[in-house]
Amino acid sequence: MVSGHGALSERAGALGAALIAVTLWASAFVGIRSADRHLSPGALALGRLLVGSAALAIVVLLRRERNGGRGSLDRRTAAQIALCGVLWFGVYNVALNAAERRVDAGTAAMLVNVGPILIAVLAGAVLREGFPPRLVVGCLISFAGAAVIGLASSRQGVRESWGALLCLLAALAYAGGVVAQKPALRDLSALRVTWLACTVGAISCLFYAPALVHQLAHASGSAIAWTVYLGVAPTAIGFAAWAYALAQTTAGRMGSTTYLVPPLAVLLGWLLLGEVPPALALPGGLLCLCGVAVARRAPARPRSGRQSIAESARLRSKAHRSRRSQ
Repeated sequence: MVSGHGALSERAGALGAALIAVTLWASAFVGIRSADRHLSPGALALGRLLVGSAALAIVVLLRRERNGGRGSLDRRTAAQIALCGVLWFGVYNVALNAAERRVDAGTAAMLVNVGPILIAVLAGAVLREGFPPRLVVGCLISFAGAAVIGLASSRQGVRESWGALLCLLAALAYAGGVVAQKPALRDLSALRVTWLACTVGAISCLFYAPALVHQLAHASGSAIAWTVYLGVAPTAIGFAAWAYALAQTTAGRMGSTTYLVPPLAVLLGWLLLGEVPPALALPGGLLCLCGVAVARRAPARPRSGRQSIAESARLRSKAHRSRRSQ
């Protein structure tokens, strides 16, 4: 049985890992905008995933993980990891890279952030997590904040319908990948699941290998450096931190945490690229923060049986004294 202090430490560790993940993912928007000037969407996705898979493989070997420290890799777990790899690591990255060439970052952030709502719906229906009112309300508040940021920073809205569809495809792939990943974390460690899913994602993108080889030969040093960064930081470290946090909580609550990405992306774009955020970015970011706080707030714990009995006895005694005084 986990002590109160131990449970608190686990929650703090999971929250810290989630914050690391969303911060690194926010930085990925900066990296993608810089690298996709020289690399096509598929080539950039493959390069990022190959670097991420290699980095994770080194860590797995150093830790000498054989079966992830828990159960074994049975067919069901392998299928869940494969689905997560194809959807979240493969389809999501290619679709998002392609979308950001057709719509601006604000519109992309707004549309992709349908994902956490889809995660909450799928997790409630498929993983039997239910639909806690605080989670639903928090997601809606955060989505409103993401929409404010998206509309404020959008230069062309959703007129580019193909780009909008790619954003929605990315959101669907992201949601499906998270829901597939969650049960796999019961059998294997977060590191092992992330490495295997990343490797599957890279294999699913091997179609773009000729384009990657050709474009890297003509790419600038900056584009290559950003590709390596995307593979090591947002992919290897970010996804591993996410998987660790996801193993400690529900998919719905973790999905709501990603609403921190839009305001962080705006902030990093301002600091690193000199992109001055619009006036509405601040209230939009505050809405995102409020929504995440509401969604992640733990429900009140029921009192223990001994406390409940004592409370009932106290109330009965009070009622008895009241009747006697009458």
